[in-house]
Amino acid sequence: MNEPRAREVVARERARVESLLAELGGEIGAEGYLGRQQPGDRADAGSPRETESVSVALTADLREQLVAVWRAEERIARGTYGRSVESGMPIPDDRLEAEPLAERTVAEQRLYERRGSR
Repeated sequence: MNEPRAREVVARERARVESLLAELGGEIGAEGYLGRQQPGDRADAGSPRETESVSVALTADLREQLVAVWRAEERIARGTYGRSVESGMPIPDDRLEAEPLAERTVAEQRLYERRGSR
């Protein structure tokens, strides 16, 4: 993937994550982000404590994604974006289009996830 396209897909991912973080931070509550995500009426949405737990988990996940954006931006700056952080092998453009923050090939990612689940 060429550098301008890499910058574009990573910038789009940054904007998506930052937007979700802002929305989540500013709209938690019965009428907010999580309320819109729940099927059924508000009585089915869970207790305030459950809602808060989900909010904390979503926020943590989005912050991890933001750190991954920063790492991708660093790889672009170093000229290593699109190469596996483990092997240096090229990551296919199709994978990067679908997953702009990918740091490994699909096979390497599977092994990485298996090692982490032990």
